[in-house]
Amino acid sequence: MPKRSRLGQLAGLIAAGALVCAPVAQAAPFSEIPAASAGITRAAAVHAVPSQAQPGPVLDPAETDKANSQETKNKIIAGIVAAVLLGLVILGRRTRAKKKKS
Repeated sequence: MPKRSRLGQLAGLIAAGALVCAPVAQAAPFSEIPAASAGITRAAAVHAVPSQAQPGPVLDPAETDKANSQETKNKIIAGIVAAVLLGLVILGRRTRAKKKKS
């Protein structure tokens, strides 16, 4: 197995983290999926206009801003913790490599 540089290892870890943390595409709601057993042809199902959904709850902008700021704060804290843990792993591997070498 060929040796990889520290920069290559770090790039691999960052790429793996980006894949794991990527947002997942949301599926269409069940009510918008055309039913094949309801006697609707495929062409009619493609051109059918979905029925109007009932309006949702009214959101208070102040609460939304507060929730967004709290979510941002949580993401920053999680990022800092992840960076500290990554630093500990790199330092531990470096220490282990020095002990193994001597």
